Amino acid sequence: MKISKNFDQYKDSINAILSKISQSYINQTIKIIKNTILKKGTIYIVGNGGSASIASHVSVDFAKAARIKSSTFNNANLITCFANDYGYENWATEAIKAYLNKNDMVILISSSGTSKNIVNAAKYCKKNSINLITFSGFKKNNPLSKLGNVNFYINSRIYNFIEMAHHIILVYLVDYFTKYK
Repeated sequence: MKISKNFDQYKDSINAILSKISQSYINQTIKIIKNTILKKGTIYIVGNGGSASIASHVSVDFAKAARIKSSTFNNANLITCFANDYGYENWATEAIKAYLNKNDMVILISSSGTSKNIVNAAKYCKKNSINLITFSGFKKNNPLSKLGNVNFYINSRIYNFIEMAHHIILVYLVDYFTKYK
């Protein structure tokens, strides 16, 4: 009985977090993705650790289920090459410089919103008017939470709650485009 009750509290906590996500953020994100599709652009999704896993999953689903061009930079050769030459804090920026075209967009994921490589990539996107959606958590005014065209902030200090909320929002977007593209 106790285990079941604990799981109910867990899923209720995630639901409470998701219920605070602004529908206008979802709508703005859909518009940016639609614009990318219309211009035959690619969605690039980047994160570290668990966020990189989320990026890989969502990128594959965009490509397979929704038939939207999507990619990540989760290739060890690419990451280590750029990190070796430009420093770890700059590898994502350098990958964006090497791969993005003018019609592409970027989704950056950092649970803390303070990962230097992700924040630097976001600053580069902002400076160069690249459409950017960010996903972060922990502290409300983290550096990443101010840099995108749309900034999804998850009000939690629990990694798994933040990552699950990011993942749910992103797979919702895949499902939306699978159904309504």
